[in-house]
Amino acid sequence: MAKKKSTLGTKSTFTNTILSIFGEQPFKPFNYKQISKLLGIKDKAGKDLIDKILRELLQEGKLREERPYRYVLSKEMLTQIGGKSKLTIGKVDMKSTGKAYVIPEDGGEDIFIAANNTGQALHEDLVKVALFPKRKNKKTEGQIVEILQRTKTDFVGVLTISRDFGFVVPDSQHMPMDIFVPKSALNKAKNGDKVVVRIGEWPEQSKNPFGEVIHVLGRPGENNVEMQSILAEYHYPLQFPAAVEKEAAAISEKVSSAEMSSRKDFRKIFTITIDPADAKDFDDALSLRKLETGNWEVGVHIADVSHYVKPGTALDEEAKERGTSVYLVDRVIPMLPEKLSNGVCSLRPNEDKRCFSAVFEMNEQAEILDEWIGKTLINSNRRYAYEEVQAMIEGGEGDYKDEIMLLHQLAEKLRAKRMANGSINFHSEEVKFILDENSKPIDTYVKVQQESHMLIEDFMLLANLRVAEKIGKVKGRSKAKTFVYRIHDEPNPEKLNTFTQMVSRLGYKMDISSRQKLVKSYNSLFEAVEGKGEKTLIETVAIRTMAKAEYSTENIGHYGLAFPFYTHFTSPIRRYPDLLVHRLLERYLIENKPSVSPETYEPICQHASEMERRAAEMERDSVKYKQAEYLSDKIGKVFDGQISGVSKWGLFVELKTSKCEGLVRYSEMPGDFYYLDEENFRVIGQEFGKIFRLGDPVKIKVKKVDLLKKQMDFQLMDTDQARSFK
Repeated sequence: MAKKKSTLGTKSTFTNTILSIFGEQPFKPFNYKQISKLLGIKDKAGKDLIDKILRELLQEGKLREERPYRYVLSKEMLTQIGGKSKLTIGKVDMKSTGKAYVIPEDGGEDIFIAANNTGQALHEDLVKVALFPKRKNKKTEGQIVEILQRTKTDFVGVLTISRDFGFVVPDSQHMPMDIFVPKSALNKAKNGDKVVVRIGEWPEQSKNPFGEVIHVLGRPGENNVEMQSILAEYHYPLQFPAAVEKEAAAISEKVSSAEMSSRKDFRKIFTITIDPADAKDFDDALSLRKLETGNWEVGVHIADVSHYVKPGTALDEEAKERGTSVYLVDRVIPMLPEKLSNGVCSLRPNEDKRCFSAVFEMNEQAEILDEWIGKTLINSNRRYAYEEVQAMIEGGEGDYKDEIMLLHQLAEKLRAKRMANGSINFHSEEVKFILDENSKPIDTYVKVQQESHMLIEDFMLLANLRVAEKIGKVKGRSKAKTFVYRIHDEPNPEKLNTFTQMVSRLGYKMDISSRQKLVKSYNSLFEAVEGKGEKTLIETVAIRTMAKAEYSTENIGHYGLAFPFYTHFTSPIRRYPDLLVHRLLERYLIENKPSVSPETYEPICQHASEMERRAAEMERDSVKYKQAEYLSDKIGKVFDGQISGVSKWGLFVELKTSKCEGLVRYSEMPGDFYYLDEENFRVIGQEFGKIFRLGDPVKIKVKKVDLLKKQMDFQLMDTDQARSFK
């Protein structure tokens, strides 16, 4: 009996000691031999006992089998063993290789997660991470121990059906594993179809999640299928619910006499719209007239969407959920049904339209002398495309040229004041496509912001600023009423320092000692890189250095524009926050009602910011697809390009005319073995010392195009284009 008690005591001691070993290194797998060695056990009986204890701990759920006969602590035990592991919460940034980074909620350093430590977490999931002990000069590492919120369950991909089951290979580069689909869950999908699959069960021991096909999009490579795939991947609705369409169909445009008396009548005042040539949703107009004082009255008239879309309706709930319209290469996916976006609300010429307006009295120097914000009725004299107005600005003739040139001159003065006050003149290029009748790209061009675009932009910025000031700027100890602001925080100091070092190595200087000097440095830098190979990289990284603009009820100003107050008032047809701004303006200025609760509006602001981010990614994906499609029938053709990036895989080259970007792999560069000099943005030939540097012009041949992955591989024509190492 005593012997038995002694044996149990020994086993209990071993068990606790073994658990403490796992607790000290909670993410390292051990087998019984390794544990025995750590405990100094060499005899067979002792090793057998350790093996037995490990299997018992596995059955009790205290360990899990990381791979055959190798164990790690279970997720439950990670939070219990002696507090050895520090836990943090963050969002997953999953890579195609299966490894991930977790971005902590508290803004700390990103946490590296090896592929075997991600558990069943997926991209953008909110997770709990147990941190490894920090190693000297190493990045912070950890293991995901709990999924707090699954962000996404629907994925787009191509279905392959075998004899007994199917599996979907996801399109997303952030989804590193295939999704297993039982035959009973195929729902009439055929082999090779592009489908939407919804993840359901995910057994603990399975490397792949199980899913069900919920929607068949069609055959891969078809334009409509690929555009719908992009929308479905980001969980954006492919159509409006019947209840929403029914409400839209019932809307009337008639203006009653009672309503007429509550609106200022601008129908006889010169009014125009200026938009892209293919636009149909005209949500802003400008009016101009000379006052008896000799000053000018400029009206910024915005479609009064809030008159038609009322809170709590199906129309409103759908618009709130969508958050924004999405502009893909070949189509617009509107926030509101077509009857509203292209019809009732659109400020089409020669039609009476309801507006919410900001009207300014200004002198010849564009100084604001008076302003009025309220409801109006307009009738646009003329609809212009940007190209028509630009032609007049450049000296051509056209309808109402005198009025347009005056608006242009006032806009120039507004712009000069804004820049003098510290606005950063961010540059960006937009790739546009000429499509045939089947939406196949037959040519590309780069859309450059011209003075006609800036004419409209300057007046829209003015309206957004003054509307935000009207509500947010209060005197004395008065508290501002709750409002929806467009905010932009100051740059992250670490990112800014990294950016400064990067441009320094490229031969440019930045002075970040004060905001004024930083702004001047930014604007000078953008002028200096114009037309150079490093332009795209510098402008892209510069934008990433800045915080992202977003919507919030808490005003911190707009850093990039140097505006202490700023909102989005000018596009309620395509942005839900603008619709909220209109409602709040009416509540405060016209109805004189008390402030709304910020707790009600802040979550809507956060959702709108998220949907705006998704829309930008969808638009970017559609451009990448069309670029790949444009080059898909040009395999073997030679193009001029510039090195737009250097990486550990190879050189990224951007073609000069189409802006398509592809990869030249080092292993396929002729004549030498090249290694990366990352710090100086170049690669160097090991034997002959030839250098390829960021911004260098090169000739490439299109080698391979993967339409589904939206990836292009290029081949360098020769290495004689390289400079020599000195």
